[in-house]
This record gives sequence, C-alpha cells and structure tokens, in this order.
Amino acid sequence: MIYLILALAVLAVLVVATYNSLVKLKNTAEQTWSDIDTQLKKRYDLIPNLVETVKGYAKHESQTLENVVKARTAAMGAQTFKEKEGAENALTGALKTIFALAENYPDLKANQNFLDLQKTLTDIENSIQPARSAYNEAVRALNTKMEVFPNNLIAGPFGFKKREFFEIKEEERENVKVKF
Repeated sequence: MIYLILALAVLAVLVVATYNSLVKLKNTAEQTWSDIDTQLKKRYDLIPNLVETVKGYAKHESQTLENVVKARTAAMGAQTFKEKEGAENALTGALKTIFALAENYPDLKANQNFLDLQKTLTDIENSIQPARSAYNEAVRALNTKMEVFPNNLIAGPFGFKKREFFEIKEEERENVKVKF
C-alpha cells in the first residue's frame, strides 16, 4: 500500500512538474510573439507617413503605393497565425518595392523626411528579425517538450497545442525587381 501511495505521489509530482514547464514555455512563446507584434505595430504606424512622402515625388506610381496600403491593411486585419505570416511577408515585399522605387527619384532619395522614415523603418525591420528568432526558438522548445515521451501524454490532455514558426517565405528573401 505504501509503495502504491509513493508511486502515485511520484507520478503526481512528475505530472505537475511537466505541466508547469509546458506552461512556462507556452508563456515564453506568447511573450516573444508580443515582442514581434509590438515591432509590427510600429511599422504599421510609419507606413502612412512613408506613403504620403513618396506620393509627392512619384505621382505616377500610384499602383505601387496602393499595393503598400493594401498590404498594410491586410497585415493589420490578419486573424490567424498563417494569415498574419503571409500578410507580413507581403508587406515586407511591398515596402522593399517602395525603397527600390526611390532609386529612380533623386529628389525623393534626398528628402530628409523620406530618409528619416527609411532609417526608422530599417531599424524596426532590424528589430523584427531577432524578435522572430526568439519567437521561433521559444516555439521550437515548446513543440519539442510537447512531443517527447512522456510529456506528450500530459500535453495533449491538458490542451497544449503545437505552435507554428514565423518564417520568411523563400520568394521574400529575393531582391525586389522594379520595372519601368
């Protein structure tokens, strides 16, 4: 009887310890996603100013500017993780197009407001990358913890779900091609 009670106590301690470690990893993943989300919101706030600045110099490039605005709206309205990931990758591509477009407008390239916005946006983009890496590392740790035995026996019944990585699509890694 004592052995049975001792075995159940050890089992309970293992279940509680595993559950707590899964909660910690889940919260880390949520916190690192929040870090990405903060940077994305900063980027969303800059885009209208960037579009207005470019609009004054590149009046006949309205389609490019409309694409940036549409991409921003889609990114802000994305509901699911997959939608968010796709919309963010599209927005990044649209922003690259604006900066490539600026190469053809020397006055725009020399505009201090444009340069300031470009630098701020570059700084934000540079902040998103480490945040994305931290998030993906947290997701990897959580997913691994949930998949190994015997943790998988605890994760499922307690409702823990695998998370998806926030990845850059291969076509987004390529340089933007602007044709006139």
